[in-house]
Amino acid sequence: MPDSSPLTPPRTTPNCPIRLLSTDFDGTVVNHDTPPPVVPEFFAALAEMRARGVLWAVNTGRVLWHIEEGLQELKFPIEPDYVLTSEREVFHRGPDGRWQDFGDWNVRCAAAHDALFSKADTLLADIEAYLATHTRAHPIYEGARLIGLAAESDDEMDRICEFLEKETARVPAFQFMRNTIYVRFCHEDYSKGTALAELARLTGIQHGEIFAAGDHYNDLPMLDGRHAQWVTCPGNAVDAVKRAVTAAGGYVAAGECSAGLVEALRHFGAVTPAALAH
Repeated sequence: MPDSSPLTPPRTTPNCPIRLLSTDFDGTVVNHDTPPPVVPEFFAALAEMRARGVLWAVNTGRVLWHIEEGLQELKFPIEPDYVLTSEREVFHRGPDGRWQDFGDWNVRCAAAHDALFSKADTLLADIEAYLATHTRAHPIYEGARLIGLAAESDDEMDRICEFLEKETARVPAFQFMRNTIYVRFCHEDYSKGTALAELARLTGIQHGEIFAAGDHYNDLPMLDGRHAQWVTCPGNAVDAVKRAVTAAGGYVAAGECSAGLVEALRHFGAVTPAALAH
């Protein structure tokens, strides 16, 4: 396998000179409702890009152990170079092959969240009370800390998000990320977008060399054009994502999940037709 070290500038295609591909996992790469969950053409595209030294980061809402489990379960023939987890953490492979912190970003991220949550006790108590009295949603805890929630339906989550939009303004920097019927509370400085920016800084990869793809609300911070020049979403993306991708000059694919990613890579000229021929 060619050296994919960020210290070795990869060869690039003339139409889309990407060096880093950042993709969401569930709903963007993986379609859990259809066999196969990932189309073979996606791995063919990855193989060609990997041969040119392009790096792949899975940028997911899953925690580290959960994305490791997903990768093992699906037996991907190509594994990512990086995983960005919990919508904010940055990991790379250590010398022993295990995922480990890349730089001090994760330490700073944890400290910022500890400080934020210590200022948000009253807000979190009010959110708990609202969930108990006005919804059927289930709070999610990490130890004794309320870190998020799971709603019963998309409609209920819409109503909860309206409440959260108003209430979270009471605590500076307190934000939330939505993914389907789940919400995770977070510091506004740490998101899929800023984690991608930190990875770019650590690897020396420029904005114009980054391609990002996602399908849901928590992907918005990496799809608005600030952290990646090349942005896309599959046809199954929520409307808010499609609007953001369009506004950033990106490509809204017709195909769903990985089929849509292949379509977008072809559209931007990031892979050659020969790479996708079977």
